[in-house]
Formats: sequence, C-alpha cells, structure tokens
Amino acid sequence: MESKAPKSIQNQQEMLLLRVERNDRMVQRLSQKLNSYTYEPKCPQRFEKFHELKDGIHNFRKHQKSLMQKVQQKKNDFSHGLEKEIRVHLDRFKKLESDFASYLFSLDRPL
Repeated sequence: MESKAPKSIQNQQEMLLLRVERNDRMVQRLSQKLNSYTYEPKCPQRFEKFHELKDGIHNFRKHQKSLMQKVQQKKNDFSHGLEKEIRVHLDRFKKLESDFASYLFSLDRPL
C-alpha cells in the first residue's frame, strides 16, 4: 500500500509538469498571434491592452524559465512549496489566456 502513494504523488507531479510545458507552448503561439499584423490595435485603449498582454507574456515566460530551472534542480524531489508555485503559475496562464481572449473579442467590437 505504501508503494502506491509515492507513485500517485509522482504521477500528479508529472501531470503538473506536462501542463506547465503545454501552457508554455500555448503562450508561444499566443505571442506569435499577438505579433501578427492581424491583431494590431487600432486605438489608444487597445494599444494599452496590447502592451499589457505583451508584458504579461514576457513576465510569464520569465517565470516559466525560472520555474523550470527549479524543477531541474529538484528532479524527482518536489517540495510542497514548489508544487504550490507550479499551481500559481498555472493560474497565471489561465489569467493570461483569458486576457488574450478578451483582447481578441474586443477587436471585433468598435469602441
């Protein structure tokens, strides 16, 4: 029974890392879209939102890099603090994705 608990925890940690890696690829795609001419803002308010998104992506990527370095250092020994930090990072992704979606939605509507 004891051998199942560590495997379960390890599987959860692996799933978290897979989500982090998948989110990183998604942020790369969002960044490419944002840099595309089709998503260029046309008014000052949207320029502000555009720059907020670019900054958000930059901060997300910087935190992603730092987080992955910590994971590599710890290898298979996740601490509770590291797991919590990963979950916070996943929440950042959700917020960034939501902000990006609202920006795209607002492009279709006139101000």
